[in-house]
Parts: sequence; C-alpha cells; structure tokens
Amino acid sequence: MATGDYKDKVVLVTGGAQGIGLGIAQAFGQAGAWVVLTDADEEAGGEALQRLRDQQLRATFIPGDVSVEQEVVALMEKVQDKHGRLDVLVNNAGIADPFAGKLDELLMSDFDRMLAVNLRGPMLCAKYALPLLRKAKHPAILNITSTRAFMSEPDTFAYSASKGGLEALTHSLAVSLAPDRIRVNAIAPGWIETGNWQKEKERYEPQHTREDKEQHPVGRVGEPQDIAEAALFLCSAKAGFITGQHLVVDGGMTVKMIYT
Repeated sequence: MATGDYKDKVVLVTGGAQGIGLGIAQAFGQAGAWVVLTDADEEAGGEALQRLRDQQLRATFIPGDVSVEQEVVALMEKVQDKHGRLDVLVNNAGIADPFAGKLDELLMSDFDRMLAVNLRGPMLCAKYALPLLRKAKHPAILNITSTRAFMSEPDTFAYSASKGGLEALTHSLAVSLAPDRIRVNAIAPGWIETGNWQKEKERYEPQHTREDKEQHPVGRVGEPQDIAEAALFLCSAKAGFITGQHLVVDGGMTVKMIYT
C-alpha cells in the first residue's frame, strides 16, 4: 500500500513494541499515519519508538497493561488529549507463548492471565476507544487472533481459548458497532518469525530448516510485514464492504494435509 493512504490518520497498536505489533505500527507509519504504541514492556516500547522515529515516522509510546481497566481508560484519555479522535484500533497485545502444561498441572492463575490479556484486553480497548472511533470518518477495529483459534497442538488450552474467543468477539463487535459505521475484522496469523523485531537484548537471527519452509505451500515462514500488509488493507476504505470477517495469513500452512 502506497505511503500516504493513511495520511494524518491516528492508529493505536496495542502490544506495539515488538514482533507483529511493531511490524504493523511501522507499516501504518510508512503509510502516513500517526501511530500510538502501547505495551506493558517499557524498555521495548522505548526502543520501538526510537526505531520508528529513526525512520522519520510519527509515533508516540504510552506504557500500559491492556488487561487493567483503569490503564485502558488512561490510555484512551491520552489519545483524546493529543489527537481528539482515533481512526484505527489494532488489538494486537497478547501473551504469545501458547503452551501451558498438562491439563492436570495447569495453574488456573495462568489460564486467567492469558484470557485477561488476550481477550479481556481487546474488549476493554474497544469499549473505551468507542467515543474516539465515532469521531473518525472511516473507523476500523482489527483484532489479531491466531490459526490456533481453529487448530491446536497439545497443551495450548488457554491460548487457543483466548484466540477462539477473540474470533467470536470480532463478529459480535462488527454487528454491534455497525450503527456507528465501525468495521471490525480479524487477522489470524500462522507461523510468523519475529526474531528481528524484538527488543535488542532478545533479538536473534532466524534460522529455518528446509522442513520448516516446506510446511508452507508458499515455501517460507511468515514475517511481520505479511501481517502488516493485510492490516493496511482491512483497515482501509478499500475494504469498506468487509466486516465481521477473519483473514488467515499463514502461507497456506493450515490447508496443507501432512501425513507422518
């Protein structure tokens, strides 16, 4: 998508300091938007902000935990004070590690924390962003879910449940917010390599085997830019007839039958 398609629009990306969130934030910034990043990791947030500013992109970082109601309220108040509106909300923040141990060993506190960040967080952000989104000309909410909403490895109970719930929340919000002209969609990423998109002390050079690549019909593992390009489309006026949908971006991995 060409630079300028989001000229002067305000885009909030939760979990925007690293990984997919940072890739999405960078793409919106390159397309002309003013990007607001929020993240619970203040160290990563500071590095992300500098990374974007080094590219002459307009960005702000506001630390916060999206699972905490008062922190979300404060976040939206700061967006209101600085920008007066919000054009796009990207609910990307989430606990990324899907493995939680065997069912009989699962700590319910871990289960609850996963759902609080991955599902309660997007709901809180949508709730308190609503007055700001109503002021926008073409408002949109984008939820970042996962292919694990539709398929699982063993012992991923909390992660799969949270992402499945976020898929359901997507179509519920789409129907409920239609009178406000707010479109709501989701992207379900597959295997996305984020090694080069972490904060400096956790950054690593990705190494993928031939087998890793051949699991994907497109012949490679995904990158944050792949999700970002889909985000730019779904949140744009060009996708104005699309709401309540999810787009799987996984290089075809989930449609490939594998026999072992």
